[in-house]
Amino acid sequence: MFKMVMGLCRQQTITKVLLCLAVVIKCTISDSHVIKFSQQEFEEQNDDHSNMLSMNVHQKSELRFRDSESEKSTIDARYDPTWESIDSRPIPQWYDDAKIGIFLHWGVFSVPSYVGAWFWYWWKGPQPRQDIVDFMKNNYRPDFTYADFAPLFKAEFYNPDQWADIFNASGAKYVVLTTKHHEGFCNWPTNHSWNWNAMDVGPKRDLVGDLAVAVRKRNLRFGTYHSLFEWFHPLYLQDKKNNFTTQDFVRTKTMPELYELVNTYKPDIVWSDGPDAPDTYWNSTNFLAWLYNDSPVKDYVVTNDRWCDRCLCRHGGYFTCADHYNPKTKQEHKFEDPTTMDKRAWEFRRDLNLEEVHTIEEVITLIAQVVSCGGNLLINVGPTKEGIIVPVFEERLRQMGQWLDVNGEGIYATKTWTYQNDTINPNVWYTSKDANSTKDIYAILLQWPDSQL
Repeated sequence: MFKMVMGLCRQQTITKVLLCLAVVIKCTISDSHVIKFSQQEFEEQNDDHSNMLSMNVHQKSELRFRDSESEKSTIDARYDPTWESIDSRPIPQWYDDAKIGIFLHWGVFSVPSYVGAWFWYWWKGPQPRQDIVDFMKNNYRPDFTYADFAPLFKAEFYNPDQWADIFNASGAKYVVLTTKHHEGFCNWPTNHSWNWNAMDVGPKRDLVGDLAVAVRKRNLRFGTYHSLFEWFHPLYLQDKKNNFTTQDFVRTKTMPELYELVNTYKPDIVWSDGPDAPDTYWNSTNFLAWLYNDSPVKDYVVTNDRWCDRCLCRHGGYFTCADHYNPKTKQEHKFEDPTTMDKRAWEFRRDLNLEEVHTIEEVITLIAQVVSCGGNLLINVGPTKEGIIVPVFEERLRQMGQWLDVNGEGIYATKTWTYQNDTINPNVWYTSKDANSTKDIYAILLQWPDSQL
């Protein structure tokens, strides 16, 4: 029924063409006609916007998200604590429909705000980086420790509602916050990390809970990033020294935190990280079986693949495989590309330069590539230690939302098509939707073609 010609679908129907950020053009095509626009016509109608467009070749289909509180599971099965059983659980539909999420790396590492979130490890780990050693020597007293950064992490300008407004305007459908990175500092008032959490030191507030409330008020889903391991925790280091034959760290720290996070905040996503040990050490399958069978979020929770040292791209929920995972070919298994707005780091860097921030054209290219291949894009912005989303990050997110306001029909709730992109023009990417007995095909053009469409 469909034949692709120059990135357009020939079909006997009324079609809508969505151009860039503002212009909507309606036209009729048949098997004997091809839509044509000249560069001059395009520039006259859309002078202020980038040359990107999404083309719909059938009727509009609205995307609606269900309330997570009333959402009922369509999965009646119970899951055993084995990878074979856990891997058989379908990905909840809301996640596949959402397509776009916001990632937030925020913690004590936001105070030095230099090089990256691995600052402490690169400073005091087994192979210290000389640039970080020099940075500390030149800017801090000789006896300064990493723990001394924590009281300076005050988040005095943290306004969760303002953040949530930005994320809502971005077109993202879910938000994932670092509740604990590899440094071990917890952004919630946990019972399992005395004096190394956001209520006891620094902000003196529940950073996780406040944001969860704010984003849910705007009908966005909320996820919790949690690191399984901690670089310098003595119990972890002892378990590691014992070749992970003991589990004192898992028993008293990692698992109690995970159960606490799920029961307290009821996250839509549990985003695990730092799985540098076997699943038998982490008790991953037991936790996931509880999460899917008996937890308060069992009907709708989504997880990733970072649950053991051999789990990446093999086990868990959706695959992440690696940071910045953009395969650019259609994938059979649902995946997510966790990537950064700052091309060099996950956390906010005080020495950030403008050219190190993705342009909106680059962001839209990532969206088109990832979604066309069957994935979600989780794009990270690092807040400052004061709790501010800096203007350049806010601008990019709002620009992304402006593009999605016009072109989101070809992004949200779509599926992959027969081909992820055009074999002749690499700047054309395809998505699709089922519509009754027909199919909608969307061609996302990242550049205006030199010749006619």
